[in-house]
Amino acid sequence: MKLLNTYDDRDDAESAAEKLAGDKRLASERDSTVVIYNLFGIPNWSNFYRLGMYNLDELKTLLDRRAGWQVVDQSRHAEIIATLMIVAKNYTIEVPGHWL
Repeated sequence: MKLLNTYDDRDDAESAAEKLAGDKRLASERDSTVVIYNLFGIPNWSNFYRLGMYNLDELKTLLDRRAGWQVVDQSRHAEIIATLMIVAKNYTIEVPGHWL
């Protein structure tokens, strides 16, 4: 398990934890008077999608209408893929070829 996200609100953190598949753990830490909630889980694209991270929902929409892409769509796709490549490197996972 790795740290997937942090939250300022306990309800948001618990809601996010419920969305994850596989092993997960929610841990809180206090810094002065501020409490943050760390969500640990399995780093995979499915869990990131469930959490609404890294514009994966927008990527899905783009890929669903790939045949009719305009220049702006191609540009946005390139931006999202660039971010996902960094995420993939950080979590040692691969970006699926059909997303490229």
